Amino acid sequence: MGVFSRVLGIIVLVFVAFQFIPYGKEKTNPKADKALEIKAPENVMKLFKRSCYDCHSNETKWPWWSYVAPASWSIYDDVINGRKTLNFSTWKNYTLKKQQKLKKEIYRTVAGPMPLPQYIWLHKNAKLTGNEIRTIRDWASDGKGFIKTNVR
Repeated sequence: MGVFSRVLGIIVLVFVAFQFIPYGKEKTNPKADKALEIKAPENVMKLFKRSCYDCHSNETKWPWWSYVAPASWSIYDDVINGRKTLNFSTWKNYTLKKQQKLKKEIYRTVAGPMPLPQYIWLHKNAKLTGNEIRTIRDWASDGKGFIKTNVR
């Protein structure tokens, strides 16, 4: 048996072993009251559902690869952290002040880090065009077109 075969065998064994390492809780979508869901114009909601809802709502679509470690670990973390940061399914539970703060964050991040590059790599249709970014930013700024944000 050659060195290549041994290395490949070890890699396969490690990959299989990863599948037995418990991580996080079961991948579920908590029940959500539709009355608590964010209300936005239909064109904005379509963009949110296409590009944001998998990580920022209780309507996550869990593809087959989200059950295969080590990718499953990252996907699980992205969804849990995304829901903690902003959950469109429970928008009405936020105070008006918190909603305004979240709208500023949406305004700021939609043109840069969101959706995450690794998400776009696997979900090509989640990539937002310039016009779609402007549509979301217009909604987030309540039609004012600009929100002053603090740069860290």
